[in-house]
Amino acid sequence: MANPFSLPPHHPLLIVISGPSGVGKDSVLNEMKARGAAIHFVVTATDRPMRPGEIHGKDYFFITSDDFAEMIEQDELLEYANVYGDYKGIPKQQVREAMASGKDVVMRIDVQGAATIKSMYPEALLIFLTTETEEELTARLIERKTDTGKGLKLRIATARKELQRLPEFDYCVVNADGALDDTVNAILAIVASEHSRVHPRKVEL
Repeated sequence: MANPFSLPPHHPLLIVISGPSGVGKDSVLNEMKARGAAIHFVVTATDRPMRPGEIHGKDYFFITSDDFAEMIEQDELLEYANVYGDYKGIPKQQVREAMASGKDVVMRIDVQGAATIKSMYPEALLIFLTTETEEELTARLIERKTDTGKGLKLRIATARKELQRLPEFDYCVVNADGALDDTVNAILAIVASEHSRVHPRKVEL
């Protein structure tokens, strides 16, 4: 006789953390890593130049434009996009291996890329990171000083457009100034809740 008691099956989650530039995606992921979260954090490949303080293989895989084109041609990227003139993409093999080991996978990608992932893998978990107000987001972009003039205006305009795509996501988490711990707690609570679902998400790569 079959055992009437059984727990829902465990399926690793494909988690997308996205949102406009300036909302603090990198800070959130770094704090999650610092806490030792049992999650595989995907390293994105890009053909943009390395910035001061960045580390190859940790912040990004910095590759040439020719190598990036080769990865596209060989269908080695789960998702890729041109972001402000630079290509960024998620290496497919990295994600497959992590999920095959039973680990949840977190990807930090832009809003455009998040939509692509959702269209390809409807069971992916999409979390939208934002600020409390649009004015706060604009102030953060100005304070970063990574862009000036036209570049800054483009980022601000793009961020405003991306804020309008919030309804495409499963969850929204506000990353308020000085509240990084609360932000990470909220994201980890979402992940824990998803693993408690009676009918869990199952992503087929």
